[in-house]
Amino acid sequence: MEQVKIGIIGMGNMGRSHAKRIMAGEVPHMTLGAVCDIDADARAWCAEEFPSVPLFETAEEMIEKTALDAVLVAVPHYDHPKYAIMAFEKGLHVYCEKPGAVYTLQTQEMIESAKKHNRVFCVGFQQRTLPQFQTIKNMISSGELGHIKKVIWIVTNWYRPQAYHDSSEWRSTWKGEGGGTIVNHNHHNIDLFQWMFGMPDKVFCTIDYGKYYDIEVDDDVNAIFRYDSGTIGIYTTSTGEQPGTNRLEISCDMGKLVLESGKLTFYKSEVSEREFNKTNTASFPSIKCEKLDIEIPAATMQQHNALLEDFALAVLEGTPLLSPGEECINEVLLADAFYYSDWTGEWIDTKHFDHQGFYAALKEKADKSTYVKKVRKVTSTIH
Repeated sequence: MEQVKIGIIGMGNMGRSHAKRIMAGEVPHMTLGAVCDIDADARAWCAEEFPSVPLFETAEEMIEKTALDAVLVAVPHYDHPKYAIMAFEKGLHVYCEKPGAVYTLQTQEMIESAKKHNRVFCVGFQQRTLPQFQTIKNMISSGELGHIKKVIWIVTNWYRPQAYHDSSEWRSTWKGEGGGTIVNHNHHNIDLFQWMFGMPDKVFCTIDYGKYYDIEVDDDVNAIFRYDSGTIGIYTTSTGEQPGTNRLEISCDMGKLVLESGKLTFYKSEVSEREFNKTNTASFPSIKCEKLDIEIPAATMQQHNALLEDFALAVLEGTPLLSPGEECINEVLLADAFYYSDWTGEWIDTKHFDHQGFYAALKEKADKSTYVKKVRKVTSTIH
């Protein structure tokens, strides 16, 4: 079987996790060709765990001395573009961990480099592989739901204690990570939101920073999306609530679709509400509604493995990517719009986003930060 030979840049939590899966043969069309990390402890772990895999200190050395087809970038967020572009320029395909970048200007550079060198570029939004979200997307695309009136997504099950934030120097800082829960945890949900419902035209957001923890970045976020079509989106998230909630409720012309606790339920109206409204003469009517439990197909592969395999097949056979790199700018733009709205107190027009203005504001946050990060050893680190 032909396989993509991949090198991993960054052997932290995600790099190690991907390496273990690939070495275990869980990604059929991929083999681990090399790994690298600038941290000596990480390299020591690699040498013990994967003694047969070539090990390097720098990405430059790994790329120069190993015959690779692709690289997997799993370093802190700000450095994603640096290594992705380096790989494209060396003729390698790139699988980049999420988020693709911290701000949109970086993302644009990555996309342009991938196109220039005609390389496959995938960003690791592996939750697109989950059957429940694919089912919802298909139901929307088919027209089964009719016009989407309102989407409410409560995502407060991202609980992270102080120990998590204290686990590394770069985490939960403007300079090291470029934000908090928006860029670290919620990138999946933000991506899925725009993937299923499209990009909102305007965004308004209020954010709390260090509300629950000794951090300088966001840990509680509430946003409103407006679509020119009339659709409204409400998105709320937090890392400080326990137990949290993950509930997606979609109000539509044909009823209501709810995803919660792994169950997808469609409260299907007998007729279109808008059509019913045109002919109804009663003051307090109700539309007959049938409660349907929508079957969610079983996943055929673990989600990370499924997206890695999707990437490998795109490299080998030219098949379309489920999470193409050029789409990652939508998630980054929405995340940036969250912050920019809170910082300016204004609605943000996503079609005319001020890329330079946001970058300047973010840079000022990092440059003027007086926050002193406390790092301590923790028993485990959850990404």
